Amino acid sequence: MSTITTSDGTQIFYKDWGAGQPIVFSHGWPLSADAWDAQMLFFGERGYRVIAHDRRGHGRSTQTWAGNDMDTYADDLAALIDHLNLENAVLVGHSTGGGEVTRYLGRHGTRRVAKAVLVGAIPPLMLKTDANPQGTPIAVFDDIRTNTALNRPQFFYDLPTPFYGFNREGAAVHEGLRLAFWLQGMQAGIKSAYDCIRQFSETDLTDDLKRIDIPTLVVHGDDDQIVPIAASAMLSSKILPNATLKVYPGGSHGLAQIQVEEFNNDLLAFIQG
Repeated sequence: MSTITTSDGTQIFYKDWGAGQPIVFSHGWPLSADAWDAQMLFFGERGYRVIAHDRRGHGRSTQTWAGNDMDTYADDLAALIDHLNLENAVLVGHSTGGGEVTRYLGRHGTRRVAKAVLVGAIPPLMLKTDANPQGTPIAVFDDIRTNTALNRPQFFYDLPTPFYGFNREGAAVHEGLRLAFWLQGMQAGIKSAYDCIRQFSETDLTDDLKRIDIPTLVVHGDDDQIVPIAASAMLSSKILPNATLKVYPGGSHGLAQIQVEEFNNDLLAFIQG
């Protein structure tokens, strides 16, 4: 098993396959690097080096009690990129992973990175505030906290329903995908998963977006029930200096797993463009 050890002793698990221009994938909450398997196979077979890590506290990485914050997530990503000495990389982040990528670029710069992709991503800010009236009320995140703390197995079994749009009329319910989500979620340490809720809901990434000076693809489903598009992609794409917005009509939060072929080909076109 490939791991790096960060400055605070945390072991970060990662996959590193293939050769060529590196593509680094950052996963959403409460998942792991395995969420990107379809993309890792697709791009690895097409001559790219594909890398994905389990965020601290998630998957096979150390179940951390402390350090479960967006700055540290970004620093862990920086440690991995530096350890592998990556150059001309493409960073792809989904949901919380999109926040991680955004904070990494805002905090560590773009010297090692050629392009970025934000998929169903949390920036600029999920929480509803006076300055962000389209955001999600704090009560929603409090409910996620309560369910994670007290009823995690059932909550993580139910969450894929809105996550993948299984509750929409005519939607095909993929029970295997639901179980894969549950398994990855239950691998996370409960303290790490609990702490991460505040990070994905209350972290303001506006200033980080402004610092990103590389081409950035913003991908979002307009039926995303987890990270509503109006308060995320529609705003991020205007803040980013060099953004391309791609909206998937009827797309869910987990569109990379539901619309796999379309997403993979769109991502390939952006990377090659």
